[in-house]
Amino acid sequence: MPQSIKNIVIVGGGTAGWMAAASLAKYAQGKNLSVCLIESSQIGTVGVGEATIPNIVEFNRQLGIDEQELIKATQATFKLGIQFENWQQQGTQFFHPFADFGLTIDNVEFHQYINRLVANGAQYKLEDYSFACVMAKKGKFAQPHPNPPSPLADYSYAYHFDASLYAKYLNKFSVNLGVVHIDAKIEQVNLQSCNGFIKSVSLQDGREISGDLFIDCSGFQGLLIEQALHTGYEDWSKWLFCDSAYALQTERTGEINPFTRSIAREAGWQWAIPLQHRMGNGYIYSSQFQDDADAKNTLLANVTGKPLNEPRKLSFTPGRRKQIWNKNCFAIGLASGFLEPLESTSISLVQTAIAKLLSFFPDTEFNPADIAEVNRLHNREMENIRDFLILHYKLSQRSDSEFWRQCQAMEIPDALAHKMALYESRGHIVLLDNESFQSASWLAMYNGFNFKARRYDPRADVVTLAVLEQKLAQMRNNLDGIASQSLSHQQFITMHCQAEPL
Repeated sequence: MPQSIKNIVIVGGGTAGWMAAASLAKYAQGKNLSVCLIESSQIGTVGVGEATIPNIVEFNRQLGIDEQELIKATQATFKLGIQFENWQQQGTQFFHPFADFGLTIDNVEFHQYINRLVANGAQYKLEDYSFACVMAKKGKFAQPHPNPPSPLADYSYAYHFDASLYAKYLNKFSVNLGVVHIDAKIEQVNLQSCNGFIKSVSLQDGREISGDLFIDCSGFQGLLIEQALHTGYEDWSKWLFCDSAYALQTERTGEINPFTRSIAREAGWQWAIPLQHRMGNGYIYSSQFQDDADAKNTLLANVTGKPLNEPRKLSFTPGRRKQIWNKNCFAIGLASGFLEPLESTSISLVQTAIAKLLSFFPDTEFNPADIAEVNRLHNREMENIRDFLILHYKLSQRSDSEFWRQCQAMEIPDALAHKMALYESRGHIVLLDNESFQSASWLAMYNGFNFKARRYDPRADVVTLAVLEQKLAQMRNNLDGIASQSLSHQQFITMHCQAEPL
């Protein structure tokens, strides 16, 4: 007879480990269920996942965390989206907002009307009809109103925060909920001879920690999921060429942007993430097209503010573990795979993995059907994000380096080719199961890269041009007026959630 899980062992701390610990500790309340996290203070964490997408707001809310307290504790700022610079061509920029564009008119999607106007030679910018875009351009921020004055003013936001401070905050939160925290190195993983499940981990100090369910948050090495269980890894570097990065912290100069900047470079792209106390910077590149020394110099030459540390090198293989859940081991974070943080999905994937585990929380039987479904859902989610990232490279029209020429020439996955073909044919946006990015995000990419539809929905012809132009002018004026009344991002932080200097 299957028994309830009584002991959960999390291997590894950092953002992934402590997010898992906090969620599982919350889940364990009122149950006969203990949670233990083992990490070694002698082993560093990657800790560059400093930009997020909006579901992090709900994650913290469900834990019962006070938002203002969290923002102050993590030196956080707000994020309305990502500004992409030099991606389509040198000197261009576009914005990927956490908001829709415009409003449907007579049950026809808004972008079809823009496509109609552009096809007739008119000059209209899609970004003028997204509140998040308008706010970002003005450097403004306001928290969304629960009952906005107009559907146009409905948008989401995320955070930029110090990942190490976020892990530290969740550490304290989790321990207060009863999580046992052990600071020690793991010397050996012990398997059950009868079924190959993980039985326990042996620590360097001689202790042996047993568990029913093991959560692998050990980073790229995959101490449990790969080194012990040999799960296998699916390499996606034939589509995503970047395999290296330098990360660098600098002093912050000037006002704080309410968005992440992603700046395309010779063989990859640079991120710029504004926190209250500093800037997070990095350059992700392909070692096939640029050597380490040149990449390091590229980053140092393109940051503002005094460096606070030496650039830190990271190497990775884009892809995913063949199974996120194998036997009684569940991998979360970098142990489950890695996709470059081009759309800030690293922390989101931690969050959605935890949600899947809680939705299909096992007993000691570890039903194979449950495990198979979680793996199917996760694999589809990863593939959908992968394709969205590939789109950024495939649609670029840069030809100034071999890296960009190869990106445009590469063969792409069939699902992505299908999505692109349907949009190019008639402006139709395809969404598959378990998509992380919805229609507005795909539209932001197609529009930002000037990937045009050959036709538009003929139903968009029903509205006369005069009426359509009047509606669009009204939308623009409404958005501009509401945004102009908002505080600057800097003013909002100063007034509501200014952190103490570190």
